[in-house]
Amino acid sequence: LLIRAETALVGGDAAGAAELFAAALQTAPEDAKAIGGLARALLELGETQEARGVLDAAPARLAADPAIAAARAALDLAEQAAGLGDLQDLAGRVASNAEDHEARFDLAVALASLGKRDEAAGALLEIIRRDRKWGEEKARKQLLQFFDAWGPMDAATIQARRRLSSLLFS
Repeated sequence: LLIRAETALVGGDAAGAAELFAAALQTAPEDAKAIGGLARALLELGETQEARGVLDAAPARLAADPAIAAARAALDLAEQAAGLGDLQDLAGRVASNAEDHEARFDLAVALASLGKRDEAAGALLEIIRRDRKWGEEKARKQLLQFFDAWGPMDAATIQARRRLSSLLFS
């Protein structure tokens, strides 16, 4: 069930994935992969409150499990992106003032919430390139949250980690 659910989620069938993850939880109610997967599927469906309910109901001892931690990071990103406003407006602010790091930061979060991982990471990396210490390293910290949400094997995570490393250690 978990393999089929994960395949459905990656394939864009969030509703089907949610059903499969829920079925897996019927047999194993404390399975961290099923809990995290269901929360991610609900997020894909735009059901933020339901995703929060699934994660809040998870046993506290599972909080550090990578599947649940990734789902919680994704939920935090979705909630953060909800109040950012219009994507075009943010892009316009960045285009008119390349040093508007706050607009670029908000644009990165908005892009991440839309699944545009490479662009989101690129925006944060640009802030780091321009001003590494801006906002008490706010861009670097946000990038690390992206990595948590996307997972360590995600192509965008791998590429952005390399670019971050080269920026920090060059």
